[in-house]
Amino acid sequence: MAKVKITLLVTLVSALAVTGCSRGEGKLGGMMNLRSGSGPDEFAILPTKPLEAPSDYTALPEPTPGGSNLTDPTPQADAVAAMGGNPKRLNRTGIDRGDQGIVAAASRYGVSSDIRTVLAEEDIEFRKRNRGRLLERIFGVTVYFGAYEPQTLDRYSELERMRRSGIRTPAAPPDVAN
Repeated sequence: MAKVKITLLVTLVSALAVTGCSRGEGKLGGMMNLRSGSGPDEFAILPTKPLEAPSDYTALPEPTPGGSNLTDPTPQADAVAAMGGNPKRLNRTGIDRGDQGIVAAASRYGVSSDIRTVLAEEDIEFRKRNRGRLLERIFGVTVYFGAYEPQTLDRYSELERMRRSGIRTPAAPPDVAN
């Protein structure tokens, strides 16, 4: 009886070992691989506009990596044109008329042209100084909210400060009498 149990145990262990060493032909390299993912996705192919030779090759836009192409489909612009609108109004360039006043007020003391680069560099330095404690870094605990908390605005105390100063706050909820 003991020999039978040992024989069954050895057979089971060897079968598991052989199964673990297999290459998985049925999953990866076999002929029944229906989900290979290496071929084209027929739903990802979009019909493009027909190619046309431009009348003036110098009028072509500069190629931009990741930018749009003249033959790319533009369904929104095509729909606006079909309804009699001006599709060029979809491409926002410059400042809208309604925003010109606030932009003028915000830039009255001057505007830095490289502000995004400067802020990105300052933020990288800030993040290096506020990486968190050793165990927080080891265990992947987020320290984002704690690091940036001194820079957050307490909206309720700011609302009270503005009300005490006599500044109207029509968008804020009214005071509730206790």
